[in-house]
Formats: sequence, C-alpha cells, structure tokens
Amino acid sequence: MNFADPSEALALASEFRRAPFGHHSPNLQKLLRIFRSVPIAGKHALLTIRPNRSWMLVTLTGIPGRPMTKHEDIIFEDLAEAEWYVFRQRWRQHFGTELPDGVEA
Repeated sequence: MNFADPSEALALASEFRRAPFGHHSPNLQKLLRIFRSVPIAGKHALLTIRPNRSWMLVTLTGIPGRPMTKHEDIIFEDLAEAEWYVFRQRWRQHFGTELPDGVEA
C-alpha cells in the first residue's frame, strides 16, 4: 500500500472511524505508525482535562521546557470523537489535504 497517495488510504480512514480503539488491520497499523512517528514539533495530541470525561486538543512543540499549545476552544467529551479529530489533523499533515467528507463509520 502506498501511503503517499491518500486515495489508497481512504478505506483505512473508514476503518479507523468505525473502531478507533482495539485491534486494527495490518495496513491501518502501518498508517497509524507513520502518523505517530512524525517529529514532535507541531504534532497534535490530546490532553486529559477530566479523567475519562473530557479531553483538549494540544499541539506539541518538541522543545524541552517549552509548553504545548492548548486549544482551549477544542474540547471533547467523547474520546472516540477526539481520536477521530486528531486522526484527521494528522491526515492533513501527512497528505497535505483534508480527509474527504463522507468517510464515515
């Protein structure tokens, strides 16, 4: 599978949307490893605000001692929706395009 071409990865995005937690197919695991292995600077992540109840989007700096950027206007009360949001941000960073509408569970 060519992860330089977003059209080949669309089915994997749907797979992630359906099941963001637990077992993933080998190709989705490969894509997630690529997304997660980018340099820390500029990487999107989730910060737990209230354990198991709410999460905030943050952007990591990659610079020791420099605090992450908190996006206080982007809060989630559903971890699956939070993970989907981060997946879409990482998709955009990797492929340089928005994930097309219609990628649903």
